[in-house]
Amino acid sequence: EVQLVESGGGLVQPGGSLRLSCAASGFAFSSYAMSWVRQAPGKGLEWVSTINDSGTGTNYAGSVKGRFTISKDNAKNTLYLQMNSLKPDDTAVYYCASDIAASPSNVYNYWGRGTQVTVSS
Repeated sequence: EVQLVESGGGLVQPGGSLRLSCAASGFAFSSYAMSWVRQAPGKGLEWVSTINDSGTGTNYAGSVKGRFTISKDNAKNTLYLQMNSLKPDDTAVYYCASDIAASPSNVYNYWGRGTQVTVSS
């Protein structure tokens, strides 16, 4: 059974940092690209960042570029998202998703249940 379990969300003040984790099991994690996608209250899904299978290639949405860093530890089957300089607009449920290919296609076959990130003073 494929499982993606996010953790690390919470309440943080503007300008603060959080590190999200996504523990993967049930599939060949090292063979697939992975992404973070978020959904703010009352809004649709927004792609945040993608990393390729080996972790050597990354892409970011313009709204988070320079503040967020995606990484992938294939030995631990874990995806990360380091979020710095957080803004209230970053408030959302953050989901990790597995791509259908090694190179990012932004077509996803599995999703986690999400972790809530709230940025507020």
